[in-house]
Amino acid sequence: MILAEVVRSGFVESVHYGSVVVLDAAGRVVAAVGDVAGPSFPRSSNKPLQTVGMLRAGLRTAEPADLALISGSHFGEPFHVARTRQILATAGLDESALRCPPALPSSELERDIVLRDGGGATPILMNCSGKHAGMLATCVVNGWSLEDYRDAKHPLQVALADAVSELAGEPIAATGIDGCGAPCFAVSLTALARGFQRLVDAPPTSFERLVADTMRTDPELVAGTGEDDTLLMRGVPGLLAKGGAEGVLAVAVAGVGAVAIKVGDGAMRARMPVLVSALRRLGLTAPVLDELATVPVIGGGVRVGEVRAAW
Repeated sequence: MILAEVVRSGFVESVHYGSVVVLDAAGRVVAAVGDVAGPSFPRSSNKPLQTVGMLRAGLRTAEPADLALISGSHFGEPFHVARTRQILATAGLDESALRCPPALPSSELERDIVLRDGGGATPILMNCSGKHAGMLATCVVNGWSLEDYRDAKHPLQVALADAVSELAGEPIAATGIDGCGAPCFAVSLTALARGFQRLVDAPPTSFERLVADTMRTDPELVAGTGEDDTLLMRGVPGLLAKGGAEGVLAVAVAGVGAVAIKVGDGAMRARMPVLVSALRRLGLTAPVLDELATVPVIGGGVRVGEVRAAW
């Protein structure tokens, strides 16, 4: 089904197909389009569930905020890099232990600064380095090997797969290799939404709630200054959000419901308008939702249209 349309000068020039599921506070499906029962890779939207798996396997961090970075896809700002180094140092490691690929910061500003200063791509600047630091710290706690921690058969990844499956409430349908080289686990959109709902509805002392609370308290660590996930969690009280590559996004609000989205062609620009439409179906309102309801389409340096929800 068409989820979003791209309007230029009053003319619909493109559309984005995909799937979205909306759950109410009781976990019931109240709206759904597309395939919400078949599996897809949530990509980085799986990270909060994986962080719960790390905690269950014995991970303990120096500060609660570390969990927000481990659960996030950071944009390579200096405070992201410093905290990643801190997580590694607490485990007795340094950035040479990271097995994520070298990258430049996701933030254009920080990327320009790195290049201006004569730097280049490094593993710690990669947006998944926080997750990898958490994985390594979990291995240290358990005495597991470090060189192969990304292997799907490694005890770490087996533990994380078990956590994702249990929280999502269904078996993992497929295991792939994510952009950072670690395993990614396929589940349905409905299962992803329910997994996020479990995080926000969990008892205050649980690992699930700890992950949700730290992400909502420090959303800049989850994404970056002014980025979509950060804006959502700053602008909507109690909302937990985590995006993923290829047009994936999952959110949940305790006592309200949850949403999971997969844009079929992987377009990231369609996610926010579709999410705002879904959240409004749950009765949520906030100025930030009005701001994110459309994405500008530019012509000649000025706004001439928008990407908007079509469902």
